[in-house]
Amino acid sequence: MTESTTHPLDAVDPLASYRDRFVGASSDLVYFDGNSLGRPLSVSGPRIARFVEEEWGGRLIRGWDERWMSLPQEIGDDLGRVVLGAAPGQTTIGDSTTVLLYKLMRAAVAARPGRTEIVIDRDNFPTDRYVAAGIAEECGLTLRWIDVDPAAGVTPSLLSSTVGPATALVVLSHVAYRSAWLADAPALTAIAHEAGALVLWDLCHSAGSVPVSLDEWGVDLAVGCTYKYLNGGPGSPAFCYVASRHLSSLTQPIQGWLGSVDPFLMGPSYAPAAGIRRFVSGTPAVVGMLAMQDMISLIESVGISAVREKSIALTSYAISLGESVLGPLGVVLASPRSAAERGGHVTFNHPLMREVTAALWERDVIPDYRDPGGLRLGLSPLSTSFAEVEHGIGLVAEALESLA
Repeated sequence: MTESTTHPLDAVDPLASYRDRFVGASSDLVYFDGNSLGRPLSVSGPRIARFVEEEWGGRLIRGWDERWMSLPQEIGDDLGRVVLGAAPGQTTIGDSTTVLLYKLMRAAVAARPGRTEIVIDRDNFPTDRYVAAGIAEECGLTLRWIDVDPAAGVTPSLLSSTVGPATALVVLSHVAYRSAWLADAPALTAIAHEAGALVLWDLCHSAGSVPVSLDEWGVDLAVGCTYKYLNGGPGSPAFCYVASRHLSSLTQPIQGWLGSVDPFLMGPSYAPAAGIRRFVSGTPAVVGMLAMQDMISLIESVGISAVREKSIALTSYAISLGESVLGPLGVVLASPRSAAERGGHVTFNHPLMREVTAALWERDVIPDYRDPGGLRLGLSPLSTSFAEVEHGIGLVAEALESLA
């Protein structure tokens, strides 16, 4: 079966038609990396072109006063409503994930004076670990490490045995970047709070694929990127969430003019703006925010619960097919088998997967490689078909057989 052949599961998939809205989805290229960079929506190109011609080219600097200055908070509110389970006024768009992680981590440890530890797991994404380590060195704090199974993630029992009266901040990923382990966010948040700590959630691998309820879960802080399941494009700005109860007390460390109470006063000293705008530093990346608006609108029309159902169906099918086709070749599942414990991607391990990935890229099959020996299949629910999954895994088997 080629990718373009009709698959029985696609024929009964209520979301199958949405695939046609993405650039390149109708080609025979197999794209297994939607959890690193989502395909662009077809409407985004013309929309960006109109912006260049009409708003940028036509309104010029007037655009800042007319619309652009408030876009980070407006889009943040839309993202909060549609994807994050966050009431208005708590989410803003801007900066990179790394910069926002620094801002929120640094603000959090400053808000817990006398506490000396940041808790983070050894399998968290490198940036999270690196930023936490830098802040610990900067502030004279200690990193308290959680050792986890690379095929799983942080459990309530692991966190309970790690946090304590010295814990200032707990940093966790909602979906583990390597294994796709889906953390029990409400339980872990509650455990951190019982210890008197703040908790920061990295939503990079869940936002737009897995339902999130930040307000309901009592989350303090969250950060995520927008170029994966939110399809904002390469380098599109990240987002941050700060619970309303913390907005008046947390002080962000990168004090830029647009986060001040009156940016155009150009005063001699800094005074933070009220609300989430105090976490803005510099000029918003307006062009970089446009494509994600199209994806947020699409997710709203489909419903995040339906997106999650399709995601579970795709990853379950990939696991079943992978084990039957790749299992006999020595491939081992490195993601949770239970859908309740799994995000939107699947990882299979084999010692030759680095070479397999390179060979597949030459054949227009685009998975991801992650050490140790992990072939990661990122299945973006609205742009990935079941036929694509079947065709791609068959080609993985061919590549592995030829290398072995």
